[in-house]
Amino acid sequence: MIPMDALWTFSLMVGLLTLTPGLDTALILRTAALGHRLRAWGVVLGIQSGTLIWGVLTSLGVTALLTASHLAYEILRWAGAAYLVWIGGRMLWGTLRRSMDEAPEAPGSRAEVNVGSGSDDSLLGGWRQGVTTNLLNPKMGAFYVAVLPQFLPADASHLAGGVLLTGIHILLAVIWAGVLITLGHVLRERLQRPRARRYLDRITGTVIAAFGIRLAFGE
Repeated sequence: MIPMDALWTFSLMVGLLTLTPGLDTALILRTAALGHRLRAWGVVLGIQSGTLIWGVLTSLGVTALLTASHLAYEILRWAGAAYLVWIGGRMLWGTLRRSMDEAPEAPGSRAEVNVGSGSDDSLLGGWRQGVTTNLLNPKMGAFYVAVLPQFLPADASHLAGGVLLTGIHILLAVIWAGVLITLGHVLRERLQRPRARRYLDRITGTVIAAFGIRLAFGE
């Protein structure tokens, strides 16, 4: 059984991590701000599915083998970096294309709202994007390898304890995601305007691509 003080310490740690603006925040907020609430929840479920997989693999010791293998870690790191740069670059290219196509449009036109990466309001599409983004981030696995074992008692089931701690992380992340989706829903009318949509995609695309570049060349 994991001591209660250890549960509170872990909750505080992952809670602060969840509140820190990052890739997940950018994806969820951007999707919700475009009015795709169903897809936004799909992104949330996908991200947390990936978190659950990382937690289970760490509890079983599989993730430790991955991070210990330089080749496996590098392959996953570069695959994740390429995916993020592709997603971010696709958003940035979409804003450039819409800028060129917008001139003949009537003022206030919403014709381009459904153009671009992740534009359909699909729960499954959002889930695929979320889980792929999470599982291709080796730093997520490295975090769990570094943190999770410290909270697992030696005389308890590592799998049960790992799933419990991962469940706390997921619960906090889902609650915060609900706040982000609500905020995006409130702002959706303004952010669905052509110019606002371009700025939103430029910011989000730049953030996502920057995460990919940092993952490829940073530590």
